[in-house]
Amino acid sequence: EELQQAVELLKQNKPVAFPTETVYGLGANALQETAVKSIYTAKGRPSDNPLIVHVCSMEMLQELCEMPTIYQKLVEKHWPGPLTILCPKSDKIPASVTGGQETVAIRMPQHPVALALIKACGFPLAAPSANTSGRPSPTQAQHVFDDLQGRIEIVLDGGPCNSGVESTVIDGLRPIPAILRPGGLTLDQVQQIPGFEATLVWKKDFDDKQLEQAPTTPGMKYRHYSPNCQVILVQGSKQEQRDKIRGLIKSHPHLGILRTGPRTDVECEHELHIGETHAQVAQQLFHGLRTLEQEKVSVIVVEAVDDTKEGLAVMNRLYKAAS
Repeated sequence: EELQQAVELLKQNKPVAFPTETVYGLGANALQETAVKSIYTAKGRPSDNPLIVHVCSMEMLQELCEMPTIYQKLVEKHWPGPLTILCPKSDKIPASVTGGQETVAIRMPQHPVALALIKACGFPLAAPSANTSGRPSPTQAQHVFDDLQGRIEIVLDGGPCNSGVESTVIDGLRPIPAILRPGGLTLDQVQQIPGFEATLVWKKDFDDKQLEQAPTTPGMKYRHYSPNCQVILVQGSKQEQRDKIRGLIKSHPHLGILRTGPRTDVECEHELHIGETHAQVAQQLFHGLRTLEQEKVSVIVVEAVDDTKEGLAVMNRLYKAAS
């Protein structure tokens, strides 16, 4: 019944929040300019920040645009899943979806509710994360309510998201393929696919100021993932992190800590242990930031992780949140 209600709203060019395996999305008809603009309005999102188009089948993708052959083995292996690919834009896709760029970001989500919703409405959904622009992404339905209540009419509750960070965005149109946004699919997994063995990571292996000013994918240009308080990223060895945190506790009386490793002897009234593996930390990161924010701390200190596997996506989000 709720799914049908969501479909009716989407057919009226209104936005709907829905669960995916990565984060909750705020979706609207990707083929209708009016619908797409309703997403930007609800989120307060800059109009040059592109959206990802979500499809439920290869047939739907083929109706939208032509997928370059380099992606074939990649999508065979990792779709449905937390993988977004950049394709040449077709005239069917409004310029507002792509931020005026000549490429479009496309993915096939894995969550059964997301796939059922797209299939039931019969058109692809343009969808960024279902939060106020710049805030930590929503990984639970309550996070969406907290940010967008009164701005949208329905949130489909699919429970907590499995991945907890957004999809990995890959540009295979470049001479050497590149990850423009690390996410739920790791660099190791990408590099196992023929044609992607030499894949580079933007901001780690190369920089491109022109791309940053005219982004082809979300997460590149603007401040993101930030709670309504200062975020301090503490790096170094575990001992160095402990020493830095002791100093910060003395100088910030209302401080919260997001723990990402084994428990230590440095205690704080407001602290949250969000996991020891990279996958656990990724899944709980945004929820942790939002939880400590609700405890009215003035500063959130986060213990850094190494940038391997899911840690690459975690650190990408933390650098943005702390910027």
